[in-house]
Amino acid sequence: MLPHPPPETNAQGYLLSFDKDLLQLENIHGFLTESYWSKAIPKSIVAQAIEHSMCVGIYHEGQQIAFARLITDYTTFAYVCDVFVLEQHRGQGLSKWMMKSIMAHPALLRLRRWMLATADAHELYSQFGFTPLTKPEMFMQVHRPEVYKDLPQ
Repeated sequence: MLPHPPPETNAQGYLLSFDKDLLQLENIHGFLTESYWSKAIPKSIVAQAIEHSMCVGIYHEGQQIAFARLITDYTTFAYVCDVFVLEQHRGQGLSKWMMKSIMAHPALLRLRRWMLATADAHELYSQFGFTPLTKPEMFMQVHRPEVYKDLPQ
């Protein structure tokens, strides 16, 4: 595993860290299971996804209040996903701070392609160079949104 930047604390007392040992699975799962992109996702699936990804969290008074996950080979490609800031902590620039830290991570500076999917945060991601696909006809997918429906939680 490549080294991560040291944790940062902002003026409001929020801590940003890439240290997976700080992640709070209950908080992450609690948000994701209600989100539009991973409704009813089992906790075991979230845990496995975290294990196989680069993750960043933001913490306030010992509680995790924000999260992002990157699926990456650290060489050519990264897919940004599962990004959230809890509602009561929004509007303070935390998602921008998290994305700025991700995009500046030394292990990711030479990636050829970054991708993500969003239904409602285009304005945030465009600030970091994300644009709509120039040739969407080149991209394909297998999408099974109901895959978690019958799995045990």
